[in-house]
Amino acid sequence: PLWFQQSRLAPRPAPRAIAEAPEPPNRAPRMAKDPTLLSCLVAEFVGTFFLIFTVGMNVEVKASVWGGISIGSVLMVSIYALGGISGGHFNPAVTFAVSIVERLGGPVKGFLFKKLFLYWAVQLAGGIAGGFCYRSIFEKGISLSGNVKAFGVVDVGVLEIIYTFMLCFVVLNVAVAKENQPNQYFGLAIGGVIYAGAYGAGVVCGGCFNPAVTLGLELAHFDHFNLKWSPLYVLCQLTGGALAAGIFRFVRSSNFTDAKEETAESVMFLSEFLGTYMLVLTVGLNVLAESPAAGYSIASGLMSMIYALSTVSGAHFNPAVTFAVLLSGRAPEMTLKRVAGYVGAQLTAGKLASMTYVWVYSDSGQSTSLGPGGDYGFCAVGGGGGGFS
Repeated sequence: PLWFQQSRLAPRPAPRAIAEAPEPPNRAPRMAKDPTLLSCLVAEFVGTFFLIFTVGMNVEVKASVWGGISIGSVLMVSIYALGGISGGHFNPAVTFAVSIVERLGGPVKGFLFKKLFLYWAVQLAGGIAGGFCYRSIFEKGISLSGNVKAFGVVDVGVLEIIYTFMLCFVVLNVAVAKENQPNQYFGLAIGGVIYAGAYGAGVVCGGCFNPAVTLGLELAHFDHFNLKWSPLYVLCQLTGGALAAGIFRFVRSSNFTDAKEETAESVMFLSEFLGTYMLVLTVGLNVLAESPAAGYSIASGLMSMIYALSTVSGAHFNPAVTFAVLLSGRAPEMTLKRVAGYVGAQLTAGKLASMTYVWVYSDSGQSTSLGPGGDYGFCAVGGGGGGFS
């Protein structure tokens, strides 16, 4: 209409007060200063302190239902509060993974040698301070030796490696990978890993996934001072961090070169394998541990891996999802060959994950099985499973 054209072609004059306002004097624009090294170290100390203090408080009051959520939440809010200053590592394994990514030529700067060791120092100091703080309240400490005696050295070590890998891998993908920047979900995704690991794996290994947690708990247990198992935990956690950096290099290869690369199908298949493996392992460990928060733990693990890998493969992690995407006709890139690769990776990962949790609980004779529960029949099972799928 003519009135619309006129309104676009003839902009309204500015109000008199604004039009006649004197021009402000020339001033240099205020630029946001980069955080100093000291502010980064203080942020890491504070965040690590509150993490270990929260761990100790929840363990001491035996918060079996809300403990994992409490610990994951304090990590999440600390990352949102302090991540803009120091990166929000609060974990020597995470800092180790970040430094390896930088060494490999990734999109990270400044975490070689001096800063790496300074971060480690303040993280361990924060962890020890948090441990002694909760110790002063309850007048007793927490030992990790009971987990080793109950399940064995190998079982504990393997789960510490796997879930520390998951934590560091999610950090690298949501906070470092170029494809996911910027975003507002990074803290939620990282905290979700703690929700996932605390209830299932935590029953077996204690759910530390962090050398600062390990040493903070063990050193606060000075009435029965014994660091026998701490080196095992720390070694496994650093191994998980290194493994996360290596696989991140393969999955996000475009982040390590200036050239723009298309994601290879082999990388997509690996992405589907990793997400499905962590999902099924978390399911199995929660079921066998009779977790009081299994649904929340499993959902959080799935959420974290989706945030981490959705820009790689679409993060299906489920043959039913892959078939639904194919049948929708809205993803022409999902050829039959790619669908076969996705499903093959998902089924292989599911099988290996089930073998892992059965092996962990092999000494106790526990296992999982599918079938109708209680007075329900197969029609009810099919309706529930099919409906939610």
